[in-house]
Amino acid sequence: MSSQKLSRPSEPLVLEEVGAQGAEFLSDMTNRLRSLALTKGDPNEVLMKIGSYVDNPHVFNTKVPVDGSPVTAQKASGRCWIFAATNVMRVPIMKRDNLESFELSQMYLYYWDKLEKANYFLEQIIDTADSDIGDRLVQRLLLEPMADGGQWDMIYNLVEKYGIVPQAVYPDTWNARNSRLMRGFLQTKLREFAVILRKLAAEGDAAAVSAKKTEQMKQIQDLLTTFMGAPPKPTEKFHWQYANKDKKVFEVHSTPIDFAKAITTADTECVVNDMVSLVHDPRNETNALLTVDRLGNVVGGRPVQYINVDMETLKTACVDMIKAGHPIFFGVDFGKFRHKDLGVMDLDIYDYQAGFGTTLLEQSKADRLRAGESSMTHAMILTGVHLDETTGKPLRWRIQNSHGSESGDKGHLVMTDAWMDQFMYQAVVNTKFISDNVKAALDKEPVVLPLWDPMGSLA
Repeated sequence: MSSQKLSRPSEPLVLEEVGAQGAEFLSDMTNRLRSLALTKGDPNEVLMKIGSYVDNPHVFNTKVPVDGSPVTAQKASGRCWIFAATNVMRVPIMKRDNLESFELSQMYLYYWDKLEKANYFLEQIIDTADSDIGDRLVQRLLLEPMADGGQWDMIYNLVEKYGIVPQAVYPDTWNARNSRLMRGFLQTKLREFAVILRKLAAEGDAAAVSAKKTEQMKQIQDLLTTFMGAPPKPTEKFHWQYANKDKKVFEVHSTPIDFAKAITTADTECVVNDMVSLVHDPRNETNALLTVDRLGNVVGGRPVQYINVDMETLKTACVDMIKAGHPIFFGVDFGKFRHKDLGVMDLDIYDYQAGFGTTLLEQSKADRLRAGESSMTHAMILTGVHLDETTGKPLRWRIQNSHGSESGDKGHLVMTDAWMDQFMYQAVVNTKFISDNVKAALDKEPVVLPLWDPMGSLA
C-alpha cells in the first residue's frame, strides 16, 4: 500500500537533552534498582520467574511410542533441518528392525545438498544475468549462495534423487560438524564463478556459459569431497551390519536409493512421501498456497510450497499425528523466550516488564514478520503433547532437538502452547491428517513471495 510522503525535517538528537537523560532516569529509585540488578549479570537469569518452570514441564500424557535414539547433535553447523528430517525418517526403520538406537547419515544429504545448491545458485545467476548486479534479487542471491539451512521440500528432492544411508556408512567429518570454514570457502568460489558467468552471458554465447558452469561445478564437487570425503554412490550397493534389541545380527546390501524407497513408500509410516508443509503466516489468506521465488536446491525438483492455515488447523494436525505415533518436523523462531539449560520455551518465563518497564511482545505475529523481527530459524521434531483432561486442548509440547543431550530433559525441550501460537511457523504432516478443504490448496495457483520474504528463511 502506497502513501504520500510525510513532509518534515530530519531531527538530530539534542546534546543537552540526551546528556541529561541518564541522570534523570536514575533519579528514580525503581530505575536505580533495575540498573543495579541488571548490569551485574545475565538479565534473563535475573528476570526468570521461578514459578514458571517448577511444575515439571517435561511430563506429557500423549507421546509417540518411538521417538528415536540417541538425541542427535548437529554441532557447529546449520544442518538442523537435515537432522530433524532424518530424526523423523529413522523412526519407521527403528520400528521395523526392532532397533535400540539408530541414526541416518546427516552428512550424506548434506554433501548432495551442497552440490545441488551450488548448481541451483549458478543457474539462478545465469537466468538473472540481464539484470544489473546491484538489482535487489541478484544481491539477495549473492548474499548467501550456499546456506547450510533448508526446507522440507528440499529434503524430499534429495531423498528422491540420492536416497539415504545409515550414519555408520557415511559418518560425520570435522567439516560437517564445524561448517563455517567450508561454507565460507565454497561461497567465495561461487561468487567468483557468478561474476565470470555473468560476463560470459553478456556475450551471448550459451555454449560457452554451459561449458564454464560444468567446469565450475567440477571444482565445487572436488572441494566438497576434500572437505567431507566421497559419499556412497546413489546407485551402488553399500554394506551395513546391525544388531537389534534382541542382539540378533543382520546385514543389509542396498543402494542408497533403494534403502530410501523401503522407508518412503509406506504411507502408514508418514515419511517423505505424501507429506505437506503447513505454515501459519497471518499476513496471507488462510488456505492459500504459498511459494518463494527462486528458493530451492535441486534444479527441476519439487518447489518449496506451504499451505497457509490458522493455528487451530496446524495444532489439530500435529495432535493427530502424535496420537497416531508419528513425530513431526516443524520450524520455529528458536531464540525467543527460551531458557537453554532448562530447555523451556515459554512467553512467561522472563519478567521483562519488571526489569525494563516494557515487553518484547508489543507487536502482532504478522507485524513481526513484516518488520523482519521474526522468521523460521530452527527445525526440530515434535514427539509429544500434554492435553488438558477436560477440554482436550494442548497445554505444552515435547520437542526432540539436535543440540545434544545437555539441555532440558536429556536433549528434549518443552514448548508452551502460548509460545507455539507466537513463534511456530511450520509443521510437516501427512496429507491424511488434514481436511479435504485444506488439501485442495495444493491445486491452487501459488502466491509467489519474494526471495527475501521471511517465509524464505531456511531453518
